Amino acid sequence: MNKELEKAIELLRNEEVVAIPTETVYGLAALITSEKALKKIFTTKERPFFDPLIVHVLDKKQAKSLTSDWNETADILADTFWPGPLTIVLPKNEKVNSLITAELDSVGLRCPAHPLAQEILKRVKIPFAAPSANKFKKTSPTSKAHVIAEFQDDVFVLDGGNCSVGIESTVVGIKENCIEIYRPGMISLKQLKEALSPKLSHIEVRETTSPVAPGQMSDHYQPSSPLLLLQKDESPQPSSQELILPSEASLAARALYHELRELAKKASLIHFYLKDYHQNKDWNAIIDRLKKASSNY
Repeated sequence: MNKELEKAIELLRNEEVVAIPTETVYGLAALITSEKALKKIFTTKERPFFDPLIVHVLDKKQAKSLTSDWNETADILADTFWPGPLTIVLPKNEKVNSLITAELDSVGLRCPAHPLAQEILKRVKIPFAAPSANKFKKTSPTSKAHVIAEFQDDVFVLDGGNCSVGIESTVVGIKENCIEIYRPGMISLKQLKEALSPKLSHIEVRETTSPVAPGQMSDHYQPSSPLLLLQKDESPQPSSQELILPSEASLAARALYHELRELAKKASLIHFYLKDYHQNKDWNAIIDRLKKASSNY
C-alpha cells in the first residue's frame, strides 16, 4: 500500500486535516466525526464559519445515512452522476455536525471519483468534509504543488496528480417540483434534465444562488495578482499578461486554476478576453469562476 496513503489515513484517524486529491480540485479533508479536525479546516483555510462544507461519501448508502429525506430525484441523480462532480444538497440528520452546515438544516453530499479519495473512504469507513485546499477566496488547487504553495509544511498533501475536471462540483438543491443549480460546474443544466427525463420529466431545472452552497461570494477564486475580464474591443494595460485557455470547455476547466497561478507568479496584472463562444452553455461554470476571480465584475 502507498506509504503516503497510509499516512493520510493515519492523520485523518488522529483528528488531523489532510489535503487529498479529487477529480475536481484538491480538498482539505477532515472526518465528519471529529469536531476538532472540522474546526481546523476553518482555521487553516481562514474560512468563516458561515460558509458550509461539502461532505464526501463512499456511495449512495453512506449518503442516505446522513440525510432525513433521500427521495427519488436524489436517487436518479446519484445513480447517473456518482462517483463524479455533482453535489446534492439535502436535509441533514443528527449525524451531521452543525459546523459542517453553518447551522443550516441541509448538507451538501458528493461521491468523489478520484481513486485515492475512494480508497480513503473505503478504509476509514467515515465520510469526510473537504472544501478546496487553499486559503479562503483564493485560487483553488489542482495539484500537490499548488497546495504546498498555499500552506507550505502546515498541511500533509497526498499526491494524486493533476485534477481531471479542474473546477469545483456542480451543486444542486432538490425542491418538490424542481432542481436548483446553486453553483455551476461541469455537469450542466442540460445533463441534469436528460438524467431526469425518463421518469421525472415534469421536474424543472433552473439556476439560482443559495447560502446552502459554498462559493457564492462575488469575490472568490482570486489569484494573487488582479485579474481583469475584457471585451474584444478593450485594450489591456501595458504591464498586463493574458490568460489564454483552450477553446474546448472541458480542457479550459482543467487548465484554469493552474494557468491563473502560473501567471500570477510573473505578472502584476492579468487579463482575459471574453469571446463570443464563451456565451455557450458549456462555458457557464468557467465564466462563473472567472467573474468571481476578477477585480472588475
